Amino acid sequence: MPTPDSPDHAAPEYMRRIRSFVLREGRMTPAQQRAFDTLWSRFGIDYRGAPHDFAANFGRAAPLVLEIGFGNGEALAWASEHDQARDFIGVEVHGPGVGRLMNALAARDAGNVRLYKHDAVEVLQHEIAPAALSEARIWFPDPWHKKRHNKRRLIQPEFAALLASRMAPDGLLHLATDWQPYAEYMLEVMEAAPAWRNQLGPGQYAEKPEWRIETHFERRGLKLGHGVWDLLYRKV
Repeated sequence: MPTPDSPDHAAPEYMRRIRSFVLREGRMTPAQQRAFDTLWSRFGIDYRGAPHDFAANFGRAAPLVLEIGFGNGEALAWASEHDQARDFIGVEVHGPGVGRLMNALAARDAGNVRLYKHDAVEVLQHEIAPAALSEARIWFPDPWHKKRHNKRRLIQPEFAALLASRMAPDGLLHLATDWQPYAEYMLEVMEAAPAWRNQLGPGQYAEKPEWRIETHFERRGLKLGHGVWDLLYRKV
């Protein structure tokens, strides 16, 4: 009988996978904790590991936009307010940002946003049905800039293939980063991904689209002298 320490023991996939984040949960403010206590049933989705019926959450069938790693939620809050025809799913592992966003959504009685506090890869694998998404946004993910940590980057060939399987035909993937080596790596990965085509043409970066507002994180990068690179890809 194999044991966890034996060479032929196969650990579950979720234990073997190198994650793209380290969960260092910051201290939540009382307001953020109250959001979890009082607003999670309204805006949160509990991860269950099975395909989720988002239309039941929203009370309608509308195009679905996924934002992975929304941080403090300012971009997602703005997008959902200015694009009422579509529904938005946000995924973030860090509690303070989730709590902050729930408070912002409640302040304007938002009806077109739901949130996961969970690993985005597992949400994509198990909760989102094939061809369910009209758009996915991954803005300023951790660049894992040290060479020995590059393997932790979210944008990898396997992830590009997984995301493509959840995207409707001609669905849009919008990537953005303020770390040039990661921008170049994203471009390399995506140009080699057979399920995606560069909307601007092979090897091209995009101008910042009007739907991506400048966030606090982005402003901080610009003050440090970083550039910003956007990439737009369509599902083939």
